Amino acid sequence: MTQQEILTVLPLVLVVLTALAVILVDLFWPRRDGLVMGVGLGGLGLALASTLLIGPLPGDWGALRGIGTIGDPAVYSRDMLTVLLEVTLVSIGLLTLLFAPDYLSPRRLPLAEFTATLLFAVSGGMLIAGGQDLLILFVGLELLVLPGYLLAGFAKRDGLSTEGAIKYFLLGSFSSAILLFGLAFVLGFTGSTQLQGIADALAEVVSGGQPLPPALAMGLALLAVGVLFKIAAVPFHYWTPDAYQGSPTPVTGYLSVGPKVGAFALILRLFVEGLVPLRGEWAVVVAVLAVVTMTAGNLAALGQDNIKRMLAYSAIAHTGYIMVGLVVFATAESPEVAATGVQSVLFYSVVYAFMSLGAFAVVAALQRRPGVTSQIATFSGLGFRAPVLALTMTVFLLSLTGIPPLAGFFAKAIVLLGALEVGGSMTWLAVIMMLNAAAAAFYYLRVVVYMYMRRPAQDAPHVSIGGLTRVGLVAAATLTILIGLFPPVTEAVLRWTEAAAVALAQL
Repeated sequence: MTQQEILTVLPLVLVVLTALAVILVDLFWPRRDGLVMGVGLGGLGLALASTLLIGPLPGDWGALRGIGTIGDPAVYSRDMLTVLLEVTLVSIGLLTLLFAPDYLSPRRLPLAEFTATLLFAVSGGMLIAGGQDLLILFVGLELLVLPGYLLAGFAKRDGLSTEGAIKYFLLGSFSSAILLFGLAFVLGFTGSTQLQGIADALAEVVSGGQPLPPALAMGLALLAVGVLFKIAAVPFHYWTPDAYQGSPTPVTGYLSVGPKVGAFALILRLFVEGLVPLRGEWAVVVAVLAVVTMTAGNLAALGQDNIKRMLAYSAIAHTGYIMVGLVVFATAESPEVAATGVQSVLFYSVVYAFMSLGAFAVVAALQRRPGVTSQIATFSGLGFRAPVLALTMTVFLLSLTGIPPLAGFFAKAIVLLGALEVGGSMTWLAVIMMLNAAAAAFYYLRVVVYMYMRRPAQDAPHVSIGGLTRVGLVAAATLTILIGLFPPVTEAVLRWTEAAAVALAQL
């Protein structure tokens, strides 16, 4: 391999080697949770540092100048989108590892197995981030979701965990098969597994002015169904509440962001890069599903008394918001506005990762003592029992609501501004999104009311937070605040997502 090829795959290889190192450490030195955490966090930290040092980054920063590729024609590439997604996925892995021990150790759940499984899942997302070939994308997707099934059922003696994992696994297997059939139809019609080759073949079909061939239409429909399940879009969302409620809470936090970021990476590579000539055909479908997804998610969240189920339906609603960015890209006539649509998907995904994972981390901190439920009533009086924990939860909930100047506000604002720039029917889509965001404030602020305006139960347990959890909560809350409150940080993230969007859409 050349030096360029080594640099291209180095962060991905480091994550895989870290997972193997965790397995070996647990094999030779079992039950050494401190050593396992050191290896896991150290390996992810090294992968994060190498990602940033190698680049490429905006401003021509990084050891890798231009785009690094593997294969001829390329099957894997390292561009600004790859780097942005890698940083996001590795950060998700780091935060999840920081939050996990406080929850897993009291329940005697093996930390080494959890860490290795999580690292393999992160590596799957990283493989998708740079995939330029249908086979690479599918392998990366399976490497991302298969560990997710294991993590969902990690508490194997818990009936709810087993139930959620079975539903997740069965529906996920069907969706993977459907996606694979769609890939086969596209391959059979275009004769190529390369994204660029597929785009070129489809451009010829579109330029001819002929109706979409039935086989290609069927392939497009199957691909859409497969990826919509992975992002938990309505009506393919039924697994989400049960999987989120039954999974160990740190796993729930990871499932809410890790697979979602990986799935949107797949959508960007496949639909924005490979199927871009057909964007007029899938734009209307995505627009309708975006409306249904955000509305159904918010309406279902309004009546939830379990905060994990509430946040699960909230995650579905946020999926709808992100899908609006895809519609902006697909319907925009101006290349600049189309790039704004892709940028909004990336910016929203990055911001949502930190605020959602942080919210679930607070729930996990409350459940450090076994037996504590995830009912919203558990948060009663938390502002007086654990002021710092309540404050961080308030930050995450306000950001999820979209209250300025937190990061969640800017994530929604970019999506809305892009929709308004397109105009026409997209204006109505922006209005529906605003109404949904206003409705979501009810169930988010309800938790804040419980924390500060309800008395705790007399037998409410003492809340104690471990050192690693404190570090993770501070990191997630700081990023949520900095991206929104401090213009230099906001502008830096905006420039990075814009550069990645322009590079992806080749605008």
